[in-house]
Amino acid sequence: MSVETVPVPHGAWSRVRWWVSDTWVVARRYLWHVVHKPDEAIGTLMIPVLAVLLFGFVFGGAMGAVMDAPGGEYREFLMPGLFALTMAFGIGNTTIAVVGDVGRGVVDRFRTMPMTPSALLAGRSVADVVLAVVDLAVLAGMGLLIGWQWHNGLLPALAAFGLLLWLRLAFTWIGICLGLVVRSPEAAMKFFSLVFPLAMVADTFVPTSTMPGWLVPVAEGNPLSATVIAARELFGNPVAGGDSWLAQNALPMALVWPAVLLLVFVPLAVWRFRKLSR
Repeated sequence: MSVETVPVPHGAWSRVRWWVSDTWVVARRYLWHVVHKPDEAIGTLMIPVLAVLLFGFVFGGAMGAVMDAPGGEYREFLMPGLFALTMAFGIGNTTIAVVGDVGRGVVDRFRTMPMTPSALLAGRSVADVVLAVVDLAVLAGMGLLIGWQWHNGLLPALAAFGLLLWLRLAFTWIGICLGLVVRSPEAAMKFFSLVFPLAMVADTFVPTSTMPGWLVPVAEGNPLSATVIAARELFGNPVAGGDSWLAQNALPMALVWPAVLLLVFVPLAVWRFRKLSR
C-alpha cells in the first residue's frame, strides 16, 4: 500500500500559489462558520444599526443644531462615520475569534497540516474583510433608506468604500495580534472596551472642532478621522474637518495610517504566532 505524499512547492511562484491556496482554505473555513452561525454576524451589526437609528433620529436633531445642519444633512454627515465605526468594532470580533481558536486547539490542528503557517493569520484577515463588505452593504442600504446618498458618482463612492475596507484590514491585524496575546474571551472583551474611546474621539459623530481644544489634536490624529473625512469627501457628503495639516490631507492619511498599522501589527502577530509553538 503506497502512502500519498504532499508535494513540496519549489520556486517563488509555486510558493506564492501554495500560500494563496492555503489562505483561501482558512478564510473559507471562517466564512462557513459564520454561515452556520448567522446570529454572530447579526449581533455584530446590531450596534451600528442601532447607532443609525439613535444618532440619525433621536439625537440627530440636537447634534445637527450644534452643527447648523438640518436632520437630513446631519444624517449624510453621520453615515460615513458609522461606516468607519463598524470597521473599528471589528477588532473585538477578530480578537474573540482568534482567542477561541487558540483555546479550542484549532490552531494546533491546523499546524499539523501541510500548509503555510502564515496562511492561518492571512486567512483570518481575508475572511474578516469579506464579512466587512457585507456589513458595509447592509449599512449602506439602511443609509439609503433614511436619506443618505453619494453625490460624486460611482467610482469615488467605490474608492470611499475601498478606504473603509483598507482600514478594516489594518484593524483586523490588530485584533489578530491581541487574540494571540490574551488568554480568554473575557480578557478579549476588556480590550474591546478600548475601541469605544478610539471610535468616539474622532470625526465620527461630531466635527473635531466642537471638542475641547486639548482634545482636537488627539481626535484629528486618530486614524478613524482621516478615513471618515476622506470618505465624506469622496461621497460628496458634508465635511467639517479642521484646519490642521492632518485634517486638510485626510485622503492621503487614510492611505498612510492603515499602512503604518499593518507594518507594525503584521510582524507582531507573526512573531507571536511563532512563539505559541514553543
